[in-house]
Amino acid sequence: MTHPNDWNENEQILHSLKDDILVTNIEGIILKVSEVTGKIYGVDSESLVGKSVYDLEAQGLFTPILTPMVVKEKKKITFIQKTHTGKKLLVTGIPVMNEKGELYRVVSYSHDITELVEYKTFLNTMEEEMERVKSELDLLRSKQLRAAGMIANSNEMKKVISTALQLSEVDVNALLLGESGVGKSLLAKFIHNKSQRNNGPFIEVNCGAIPDSLFEAELFGYESGAFTGANQKGKIGLVELSDGGTLFLDEIGELPLQHQVKVLKVIQEKQFYRVGGTRPIKVDFRLISATNKDLKKAIQDKLFREDLYFRLNVVPITIPPLRDRTEDILPLINLLLNQFETKYKREKQLDEAVIHHLLHYEWKGNVRELINIMERLVVLSPSTLISVEQLPDNIIDSVSPTTKHMNEDHSLKEQLNEKEKQILQNARKKYKTTVRMAVALGISQPSIVRKMKKYKIY
Repeated sequence: MTHPNDWNENEQILHSLKDDILVTNIEGIILKVSEVTGKIYGVDSESLVGKSVYDLEAQGLFTPILTPMVVKEKKKITFIQKTHTGKKLLVTGIPVMNEKGELYRVVSYSHDITELVEYKTFLNTMEEEMERVKSELDLLRSKQLRAAGMIANSNEMKKVISTALQLSEVDVNALLLGESGVGKSLLAKFIHNKSQRNNGPFIEVNCGAIPDSLFEAELFGYESGAFTGANQKGKIGLVELSDGGTLFLDEIGELPLQHQVKVLKVIQEKQFYRVGGTRPIKVDFRLISATNKDLKKAIQDKLFREDLYFRLNVVPITIPPLRDRTEDILPLINLLLNQFETKYKREKQLDEAVIHHLLHYEWKGNVRELINIMERLVVLSPSTLISVEQLPDNIIDSVSPTTKHMNEDHSLKEQLNEKEKQILQNARKKYKTTVRMAVALGISQPSIVRKMKKYKIY
């Protein structure tokens, strides 16, 4: 350091810097330091001049030391250094060459990143905690869906559930679309149960099952003596019963054209007249409709009113067929097996070959067909283990020769193990944690851990 009475431009510039600057020769002897350096290391800056960085490291002032690294590599080097006070410094060393191109000096500067490291640790902890909470929420939501008889592991069904949850918050008309048996009624009940109307009635009307002659009386009710054979006390209709709750018009595409205008009117006005009545009855219901028909084509064929279609189709939700949501099949099988075991008080287990057939079946009847098959297997299987022989012929025959003889050198069990391993590997990449994997695959977390250990998946 210079004497206070001696003025040196380079020294003044060095001390004006707010960063820690330290200059050593190639032997590691400190030649110059800035005033900030001493404060960072908790010592007097002048006391460092003339000392060896090797000795200071041995004394525990800081570690590791930068000079030997720069001497060896002869290039700029950056790393994290710890001080005896517990600080963490981001240190950068720069080689300085003389006129001959030889290494002459090593200049280092540092920034105190102790707080940044602590922030990073805190953020990592928070991210882990958020991931844990998210996993718990996913698990809770999955349990709620299972309790409602629904499975949504596939991306397609996750979108359906997300839209349904949004819909449940408001009284907007919804139109559920999809093939027969995909679960439109179940989704309608799910929306109702998640809505503010969940304490009100859920009235389901199958528009294709009511005879034309009785449709108006069933839907709107009738007054005493309205027609021959009518109940003398009159009757409350299905629309009136839905007051304060949800009116679900299933198979709306089957509604005869002559009745469509009556349905349109009650949707628009939220009031109606009973058959034989003269007093308007006001109702407050939330409308959900469903159909497996192409209503746009029905409009073109003059079989469905366009104005009614636009009233119904405020927010459409299309439920994909089961064959397009293969990720949901195995969890559905497990869910239904548990449900029917409880219902019929029987303990059953599916042979791996049975699961193989069920996973490869096309399921043209969708979830409804799967429900029927699982119930039949639980009821009719003579033993605890349900084998392939108990499956209907159409399911056994549906497995293609390619699938049956995928690899003649490997047993069915080996092929199923390989398939299970592949499913677990894909789930590990996608869901990261064993908790989320368990939720997605519909089995317990300990089972996931055990299977991962079996297949050496880490």
